[in-house]
Amino acid sequence: MIRRPPRARGFTLIELLVALFITAIIFAMGYGAINQALNNHDSLKNRQARLIAVETAVRVMVQDFTQLTPRPVRDVLGTSMLPCLIGRPASDLGNTSTSLSASTPALSLGPTTLSDSSTSSASSSSASSSSASASSSTSTTPDLVALTRAGWANPAGIQRPTLERVSYRLENGVLLRLHYPVLDATEASVPVRRDLLDHVKSVTFRYMTDARQWTDQWPPLGSNPGVLRLRPFAVEVTLELEDWGRIVRIIEVPA
Repeated sequence: MIRRPPRARGFTLIELLVALFITAIIFAMGYGAINQALNNHDSLKNRQARLIAVETAVRVMVQDFTQLTPRPVRDVLGTSMLPCLIGRPASDLGNTSTSLSASTPALSLGPTTLSDSSTSSASSSSASSSSASASSSTSTTPDLVALTRAGWANPAGIQRPTLERVSYRLENGVLLRLHYPVLDATEASVPVRRDLLDHVKSVTFRYMTDARQWTDQWPPLGSNPGVLRLRPFAVEVTLELEDWGRIVRIIEVPA
């Protein structure tokens, strides 16, 4: 007697549905893991970019203050001299009518109006390597500090000094650095503006005097006649950021 082999059986509908359900769960778990990894990667990149921005802003300020030089500058009218370092007291930041020299843009620490004219060829050449842009808007934000620094690089060989007049201001949550193409600025001089850091709540500066005391303005009250060339022993910079909170850096000023 010949025995026939058993007839082959296929999958039932229920078995197929169960297999599809398990496959869908595995795909969903895999997609969730990949999506989470991509989100973590983007978050890490944003944090790294923020860290680089904060480090760059602090490094630029450190370079400016460590190269502070005792060189006063003339005001825009040419009638008086401004100290090598001018720091606005914190109590005057809300008073835009306070200035140390009348109608002096940026250097006076008072109301500043930037004209709509373009910068000169010298300023555009010096700013090309630092992602700075010429300011073309009108601003009345007072400067926080203005100083004369040395070591202004001149790789293009432009006819200008190695000294540079720079200032800092806080405008709409952005820390700005401005510098002039000439040391003794005039009314026709247009500062070159660079956005250093955004999402900044406040910026304060303090200065150490000869008596090793901190003051929030420079030159300090009751200074000697040589106030134009007077430099502090150290500068304390406090940044209040929206995301990182409070950052304090003390910068030693070489004698």
